[in-house]
Amino acid sequence: MKIGFIGLGNVGGKLAGSLLRNGHELVVRDLDATAMAPFVARGAAAGDSPAQMARDCELLITCLPSPSACAAVMEGPDGLLKGLGAGKIWAEMSTTDSGEIVRLAALVRATGAEAIECPVSGGCHRADTGNISIFAGCTRESFERVLPVLTTLGRRVLHTGDIGTASVLKVMTNYLATANLVTLCEALVTCKAAGMDLATTYEAIRISSGNSFVHETESQVILNGSRDISFTMDLVNKDIGLFQALADMHGVPLEVSPLLNRIFQDGEARYGGRELSPNIIRRLEEATGLDIRAPGFPAEMVDDEPEEPGYEVRPRGRDG
Repeated sequence: MKIGFIGLGNVGGKLAGSLLRNGHELVVRDLDATAMAPFVARGAAAGDSPAQMARDCELLITCLPSPSACAAVMEGPDGLLKGLGAGKIWAEMSTTDSGEIVRLAALVRATGAEAIECPVSGGCHRADTGNISIFAGCTRESFERVLPVLTTLGRRVLHTGDIGTASVLKVMTNYLATANLVTLCEALVTCKAAGMDLATTYEAIRISSGNSFVHETESQVILNGSRDISFTMDLVNKDIGLFQALADMHGVPLEVSPLLNRIFQDGEARYGGRELSPNIIRRLEEATGLDIRAPGFPAEMVDDEPEEPGYEVRPRGRDG
């Protein structure tokens, strides 16, 4: 299966790398030509335009920073929709609005092609090794057709239902990760203010009921001082804003979510949208005058698990 991949940013570049590393025939495209160069050097072809890639490839994957960027790639003068047709598959791997993905999927299906949304979760370091998790929203038939590729891109693949369901679950998980990040920042700063050793504090959280995936990743780069988790404040604001909009649409009176949105809106106003998201802790560092760093922690996360073949995760009661 010849695969076209559009969007070679922090996540997309790593996902495309997994495809290339595992021997898939790959065509790549990014607005930044320098992002394409390493892939071309390793054997990928450079895509001329989204439309031409859609004509030449069987599977077209987009991994882009915003719903508007995805719409531009799909609907532009030389967009993917111009080249899609029967037998083709469009797979959207971005974190996007469920309503927008449903709208674009309808346009894709009108061409005779299939549409799949398959956002990822688990951090850039796991995207780099093919060990990330993938949510897939599509028909069961489409899911089974593309599953061999998804299990190359990720280790755990969950079929969530039809188009739109995966986006709902993805923004939900990003909301939970953001809530965890903010509470970990508060915990680390409070323990430092109380005179606790931060390396000891890290281990106390890690071996206790306070532990989490976010702690074992983002707390480490916070304590190192790099704060580099390859995710930025503008992207956090996009994701938690989408979750709040979802709750508003369905009349759910959330209490924590509005506060998280205000915290990260303030962080982006102070430090800029491209500031690394764990640096939300700077708000508390500046308020207290404390430096939340400790020796011995890595500047960036590296997946220490070997790459393994992926598999489908089945919800309980659906093992047949």
